[in-house]
Amino acid sequence: MFAENAMFALGLTLLAGLSTGIGSTLAFFAKKTNTRFLSLALGFSAGVMIYVSFMEIMVKARVALQADLGDVAGVWVSVISFFGGIGLIALIDKWVPSYENPHEMHRVEELSPAGASAAFESGEMPDIGNGLDSEAGRKKLLRMGTMAALAIGIHNFPEGLATFTAALSDPHLGVAIAVAIAIHNIPEGIAVSVPIYYATGDRKKAFIYSFLSGLAEPVGAAVGYLLLMPIMSKTVFGVVFAGVAGIMVFISLDELLPAAEEYGEHHMSIYGLVSGMALMAVSLLLFL
Repeated sequence: MFAENAMFALGLTLLAGLSTGIGSTLAFFAKKTNTRFLSLALGFSAGVMIYVSFMEIMVKARVALQADLGDVAGVWVSVISFFGGIGLIALIDKWVPSYENPHEMHRVEELSPAGASAAFESGEMPDIGNGLDSEAGRKKLLRMGTMAALAIGIHNFPEGLATFTAALSDPHLGVAIAVAIAIHNIPEGIAVSVPIYYATGDRKKAFIYSFLSGLAEPVGAAVGYLLLMPIMSKTVFGVVFAGVAGIMVFISLDELLPAAEEYGEHHMSIYGLVSGMALMAVSLLLFL
């Protein structure tokens, strides 16, 4: 079953990761950030990921572990693996500097000179010291954008493993998680594009950096495939799956919901959260 789903899982992960390019494209062609849509979409993503983590992924992980380790030990290992996944993504998050952290949301309005100045003055983008027109200022902005791309790549690595592992077990579940990850990657594409565009004045280069930052997800999936396939068993599957659930819950609570709130539409983010849970619940019921 795992080998048959591997190429499908890799393809899903690639599509989810490269959606950072969608964010970059929107940044260059939209005149204004649609905050209501982003709040709704990010909340929806969180709802999908939280629901499947607790109602589907953790259940499958526990069943697999109990089959190999026994009822009591299986439950213990599934819980420990869940919090292990949270610890892993929390450590990655801790290593990322404040501005380069992809959780810091940016708006397409920052791509206008007036918007950039306002972003600097408000602290949404750090002071570059010598202004947008200076060589030193442009170099500093380029470094910010490059670091943002690197940070997003680091964050996307475990997300790729999460999407890949879910799709290996259940292609339908993998599609749902891939869509949720793709939505959450769109604002990250904006976060990379804004500083790189101002550093270089080159929309193409900003798009390429943003696009490439998403490649970490299929890389994460490929590494997961190479490491896991030779040793795959019910215990390994259960541990990885429970860890994936922890990663997705942390991403939802630490990234998606705060980002939805940051765009200023509290109720839209909650409506999206509930809608994501409801749609995921109905979808899973239809595939029983």
